[in-house]
Amino acid sequence: MKILLLEDDFEYRSSVSEYLQELGYEVDECESGDAACDKIAANAYHLLILDIKVPEVSGEEVLRYARSLGLSTPVMMMTSLGDIDDLSQCYELGCNEYLKKPFHLAELKFRVSELMRKYFGDEKGAVKIADKFHYFANLKILKRADEEISLSAKEIKIIEFLLTNIKRFVSVDELIADVWDGEAGSVDVRVHISNLRSKTSNDFILSSRGLGYKINA
Repeated sequence: MKILLLEDDFEYRSSVSEYLQELGYEVDECESGDAACDKIAANAYHLLILDIKVPEVSGEEVLRYARSLGLSTPVMMMTSLGDIDDLSQCYELGCNEYLKKPFHLAELKFRVSELMRKYFGDEKGAVKIADKFHYFANLKILKRADEEISLSAKEIKIIEFLLTNIKRFVSVDELIADVWDGEAGSVDVRVHISNLRSKTSNDFILSSRGLGYKINA
């Protein structure tokens, strides 16, 4: 599962990033809000961890930008004791959790695990889809009961991108940009969605004319 980490302090950022990677997460590091916004626009993440106080574009502004894109990705803010007013504003913008600096890495592990469980799966790391399928994000495995369903790399990317935007419909252009890096057409999207439905069920992925696709989770 992929995390974006915004922290301008090199040692703090390195320590947190290394710890998260040891836990098995993929981490993109940013030291500026501008860089974080660029990465959020170009990539799909399962979690955003944002320091409120970074130079120029603040963590709060990055959160505002992410929500303006329609992203429902969970967001954890890192804050010092003096940032209470800023933190209140962040919750109004859609922040899901916060960590008060300084914090123990064990606390980080607990809060990240809880957010991942809440948004992407049960205690076994599985997301229930269309009532009869379970997707195990850590293993990249889709199952119907105890039967594993064979998936291509592109099909896995489609499922995971839809899961990172679980509360909204995703446009064809967004899928092309994320799954194919912009090197595909609408026909490619339709074919892969059709193949996924053939392997699962017609209601595995929902569609809406003019809006796009949404995973039924």
